[in-house]
Amino acid sequence: MRAWRIAAGVTLAIVLVAGACVWSGGAPASVAAQEKQPGPAPSIPITAGSAILMEATSGRVLFEKEPDKRMAPASITKIMTMLLAMEAIEQGKASLDDMVVTSEHAMEMGGSQIWLEVGEEMSLADLMKAIAIVSANDASVAVAEHIAGSEEAFVDMMNQRARELGMTGTRFTNCHGLPHRDHYTTARDIAIMSRALLRYPKVHEWFTTWIDYVRGGKNILVNTNRLVKFYEGADGLKTGFTEEAGYCLAATAKRGGLRLISVVLNVADSQLRFREASALLDFGFRHYAGVEIASQGQVVAQVDVARGIVEKVDVVAKDPLVAVVPRGEEAKVKSEMTLPDRVSAPVQKGQKVGDLIARLEDGTEIARVDLVAAEEVKRGNVFRVVLRATRNLLRTLFRVGKD
Repeated sequence: MRAWRIAAGVTLAIVLVAGACVWSGGAPASVAAQEKQPGPAPSIPITAGSAILMEATSGRVLFEKEPDKRMAPASITKIMTMLLAMEAIEQGKASLDDMVVTSEHAMEMGGSQIWLEVGEEMSLADLMKAIAIVSANDASVAVAEHIAGSEEAFVDMMNQRARELGMTGTRFTNCHGLPHRDHYTTARDIAIMSRALLRYPKVHEWFTTWIDYVRGGKNILVNTNRLVKFYEGADGLKTGFTEEAGYCLAATAKRGGLRLISVVLNVADSQLRFREASALLDFGFRHYAGVEIASQGQVVAQVDVARGIVEKVDVVAKDPLVAVVPRGEEAKVKSEMTLPDRVSAPVQKGQKVGDLIARLEDGTEIARVDLVAAEEVKRGNVFRVVLRATRNLLRTLFRVGKD
């Protein structure tokens, strides 16, 4: 009788446990928490310690899981390294044709590398390619030293740029991502710096290269990001792995007018990080559409210039304007401009003169970009201003006479 009761108790316990698993779908606590999120969800559980899906143009977040949790980023750090290098090139402070001399400090970097030797010269273009494709730590330090004089000075630049971008959960201690207790960031901050880097078309060329070479073909580079070969529209960004950070990935893909950034941190294995990043991208492309209202640099209007050497200046969109809406609601997007009747000379190229705004039919604002002057307009001399005013007055008088 006692044995029967024990057996019955064990059976009841098994039934209760099985019922609990059926009720919860057998999901771990982190997944169960995801299922509480309202609305649609990715097709597979996101087990990453932290994750985010962001639309690249507007910065709108479409999915998040612990996005502000501070975590080790491993080689995803190099997104900021590449961003500072591209900005230095844009500002004329460096060139891709620069020959960079390897220091002893750069040579000593462990982990992923291209085995630079002290005194070896390599072009900045090849070093950037090595960072993008194989995540070379030695190349990262060489680039940092070339841009700032030392890695320490470059790290200061990294942290300053992070503050400027609004990356509130980030602190860098190196330019490569090898472990350090005070080196951390967040999924949200990674998406923010990824948006900044994606402004440069050249980086997509490096990020989408599957196999390439340095040193005149002597050394092969094989891309660590599988998505650029196997995921439609993928053209970046960076993988990362250390024991402390786990497997990480910042990925981006574009389909139609919609570009998405997917970040997963601290995933259990390499295959899974690609699956989860892909699932987030799939989720975004399946449920959302991007309505492109203006491209970067597109002329959208003209504004009169008072007391300038010319009467009008073209107004352009400073950045692309893409309105992100649920699929099927694209027709509800409207746009409007706020511009003054005129601006006074002098006008600087890139000077903000107004806004371009995307709204829904009910007036809800969903995105905006600055409208800026396309060219510099210098102040005209007195003679030129009086002559133009007289000419305009005569035009007005003759027009009135004809009426």
